[in-house]
Amino acid sequence: MCIPTRTYLSFNNDKPWFTAKLRHLRQAKEDAFRNGDRVLYNQARNTLNKEIRVAKRSYAKKLENQFSSNNPTSVWKGLKDITNYKTPSHSTEANQQLAEDLNEFYCRFETAGLTPHAPSENLSTQPSTPPTTPLSPPPALWISEDDVRQIFLKQKRRKAPGPDGVTPACLKTCADQLAFIFSQIFNRSLELCEVPAYFKCSTIIPIPKKPKITGLNDYRPVALTSVVMKSFERLVLAYLKNITGPLLDPLQFAYRANRSVDDAVNMGLHFILQHLDKSGTYVRLLFMDFSSAFNTIIPTLLQTKLTQISVPSSVSGSPAF
Repeated sequence: MCIPTRTYLSFNNDKPWFTAKLRHLRQAKEDAFRNGDRVLYNQARNTLNKEIRVAKRSYAKKLENQFSSNNPTSVWKGLKDITNYKTPSHSTEANQQLAEDLNEFYCRFETAGLTPHAPSENLSTQPSTPPTTPLSPPPALWISEDDVRQIFLKQKRRKAPGPDGVTPACLKTCADQLAFIFSQIFNRSLELCEVPAYFKCSTIIPIPKKPKITGLNDYRPVALTSVVMKSFERLVLAYLKNITGPLLDPLQFAYRANRSVDDAVNMGLHFILQHLDKSGTYVRLLFMDFSSAFNTIIPTLLQTKLTQISVPSSVSGSPAF
């Protein structure tokens, strides 16, 4: 297979608006100065100054377009270019003991999470909103070649790869060639209720939450997992959403499409003000936050709830996910 290559020259000291044309004009001005040609030097200098003004106006227009576009990435890039902002680097002393301590800290819920819990009165295994009509078993999940191709084509090239080194750009570029083989792997994984071990490997990068570290809780673990596995998870997630969507609480705003924190705040204010319109009423609010909520999910209870809403065992009964 022949892969074309291209070589780029980078001039890190130049301003972002300084184009290749300006670089050639600057070289012509310097050559005229060395040759002692005063007339040619003045002409080259005036031409360079004129082109600099044109380049600055063009670059300013480009930044304006970044702000007007409905793209947060483009807006943030424009702000960093204007302010010359550079992300501060947090220097952390790397040593074996720190890695061991972080590993023990992040895995502190593993033993409790994998231990089967017997049903009790305090741990209800019934769905929070029981369906009014009996649920018919949904069709089994089957991932087609086109599904895999579409999910690969949606990959963002700038995302970091996982431990396997497979980049999103590779999947996006070779989506047509890779869709068939990965669709076979995904369907075989669902059939056997097993996920390849290498798909579940992650590179954990501890990112400091604050400039001064006082404890292990001041690190935020960022997991770089396989892009292939994340694509597989998105396909399974779309299938689960179709099943669980009608059963979710209508007042749930987290992890719901086209819903945001602003919607939750506005809905809460609406209920509060509607209640306060009545005479002799008041409102008390309780805000709760669960520490390490995802890490404390009990897998056995989650599998039980998924089974109760007729999720096929190939998805709900597999601890590999």
